[in-house]
Amino acid sequence: MFNIVLHEPRMPGNVGTIGRTAVALNCKLHLIKPYGFGDITEKEVRRAGLDYWKDLELFEYENIDEFWAKNPFSNRHFFATTKTNKAYFDAKFEVGDYIYFGREDAGLPEYILNKNKECCITIPMVKIARSLNLSNSVSIICYEALRQNFNFFK
Repeated sequence: MFNIVLHEPRMPGNVGTIGRTAVALNCKLHLIKPYGFGDITEKEVRRAGLDYWKDLELFEYENIDEFWAKNPFSNRHFFATTKTNKAYFDAKFEVGDYIYFGREDAGLPEYILNKNKECCITIPMVKIARSLNLSNSVSIICYEALRQNFNFFK
């Protein structure tokens, strides 16, 4: 349905939980290295992913350039960030879109956000909240994308 892109994830439990969400939504999960943990087969990833992991369409990349070589950049790439005012529910998602999420400790790098500032989206929250948990953010935005494209959901 959609492509969830995690740029340099740090926490294996988040990756496992996001993998479960990807399966539930029929999404592909793209992981861009380096990770903040050893490797994708770590116990914490498997525990959070439960028995869904075998059904996950998972792709790994050594870096963002390899990812873009295999998934050419377009205006169908959306970047979740706290550094914009455009709410995720104002974006018009389509089946096949790429939705990027950054590191838990730093978000997406500026050079990625600058690829297309019009495609940067945020989850509104009060000023004292810096951010949400990565797996929660993925769920919020991807379920909005599903809501907008529910007729295509299988």
